[in-house]
Amino acid sequence: MNTSQNLPESATIPVHPGTTFAPSSSLPIESSTCELCLPLQAPAGNQTLARDKKTKNMSTLNQLYLLADHVKLSLLERQRALSLNLDADTQDGHISRSLDQFKDGLEALDAEAKRLQGAGDESAALNITDSLPALQKQFSDLTSQFHGFSNPSTSSTTTSPNDPSLAADFDAAQSTKPLKGSLRGLPGGAAANNSKTVRFTDSPGAAAAAAAAAEEDAAAAVLFGPGRYRDDPADTAGYRDQAEGMDNQQIHAYHSQIMRDQDDHLDRLGESIGRQRELSMQIGDELDSHVAMLDEVDEVVDRHQGRLDRARRSLGKVARDAGENKQMMTIIVLIIILVLLIAILK
Repeated sequence: MNTSQNLPESATIPVHPGTTFAPSSSLPIESSTCELCLPLQAPAGNQTLARDKKTKNMSTLNQLYLLADHVKLSLLERQRALSLNLDADTQDGHISRSLDQFKDGLEALDAEAKRLQGAGDESAALNITDSLPALQKQFSDLTSQFHGFSNPSTSSTTTSPNDPSLAADFDAAQSTKPLKGSLRGLPGGAAANNSKTVRFTDSPGAAAAAAAAAEEDAAAAVLFGPGRYRDDPADTAGYRDQAEGMDNQQIHAYHSQIMRDQDDHLDRLGESIGRQRELSMQIGDELDSHVAMLDEVDEVVDRHQGRLDRARRSLGKVARDAGENKQMMTIIVLIIILVLLIAILK
């Protein structure tokens, strides 16, 4: 089946049941050049062109089914990310654009069916009208699921692939097992706590701020290594270029490779988190040492305070004794003077 169309930007196919969802740059469909919007024209009486037209209609229908499957996978991945306390908001824009392209494709097919009926080509029109209600129902259910209006019907549509070969991928996308390997053992939600750092500098100058930012980036590079994980990697056209001219199986294999790359990124993220944990444990040990040192200083200060209190009491006692001795000496001197006066006057 010809799938020269690019895949929706939000579509990623999980290949490991234990792999955590990680949004990636994928393969957007350019609706302006989409085959869904190209009119299918076949001169009456030309059987070869009629067969080509029918084949193209089937190709367009298959592409819409494939697009629906990728939207379903994206919705399942978003639900899985939410259940694992991960940030899934970055996928909303991709899913919304894919749904818009799905809607444009349905409108193009509806217009093509009407044109074929007007041209008297009932067979080709019937091929479209037979599949169009099912696609429209899937579009309605997927739109409701995307906007949070879930019910058993929409859930059944989301979890049922159009292509049976994608059943394993749908099962993997519905798995809520935590990531195996480096992220195992982390407390629930720890991977979702993406803390943001705010720097405060005394100097308001731009040069000082730039220097501080450069120092922090250098320190982060030393801490996390050269293969530093980034939550929002720069989107490039590389995926779109490489997906040109691929069939379904090639695209599936290509997406599997993308998922393996994402697994590698997650492994590096796990290693970074492990290094952060070790660093936190070292900082905790140092803090414990500082607390012990502060306790020792507190004990020494208490001992010195006790000595100072004893010295103050001793000085007070000496001062009181000196005051009492001064009074006694004054009395003795007065008695001696009195005795001398009595002796002289006699």
